[in-house]
Amino acid sequence: MQTVDAGRGSTVGSARANVAAAAVGIADRQFISFAIGNDQYGVDIMSVREIKGWSEITHLPKQPDYMRGVLNLRGAMVPIIDLRCRFGQGMTEATPLHVVIVVQIGPRHVGLLADRVLDIVGCNASQVQPVPRIAQGSRADFLSGLVMIESGMIALIDLSRLLSASIGDGVDSGASTA
Repeated sequence: MQTVDAGRGSTVGSARANVAAAAVGIADRQFISFAIGNDQYGVDIMSVREIKGWSEITHLPKQPDYMRGVLNLRGAMVPIIDLRCRFGQGMTEATPLHVVIVVQIGPRHVGLLADRVLDIVGCNASQVQPVPRIAQGSRADFLSGLVMIESGMIALIDLSRLLSASIGDGVDSGASTA
């Protein structure tokens, strides 16, 4: 009888520990934070494939201003999006100090041009606040939430919305449009 109670007690204790661990795993999120001017943005760390310094790219004709061109990354052509331009803040004067954050959405790799990488930020899902939606077509359409940190606020980029609006049907016929 004592063995059954001990076994039952440890099973209940283990189940509680597993549930608590699962809840922590679900709630914890990590982002790569980066700067565009004085603003801080973040993308889910699981989408980031690599971060590299700025290098020359090949410009493509008849592309929107924010589509800077393509980068040959080990034989794969990666489109580069100028986030400053995409968010309506003008073209980035790219220098060797700028970075390209290569992210993966589905099977596609896309480079995001940013001023600099800041940090890896972890937060609980409950810390992510909704983005106030005031006007359609603003840069808020690309954001999935806001997170407060010690040094300010990080605007989290919804890559699927950014990319479907950016490279759209001509490049990826499987992309959905918002």
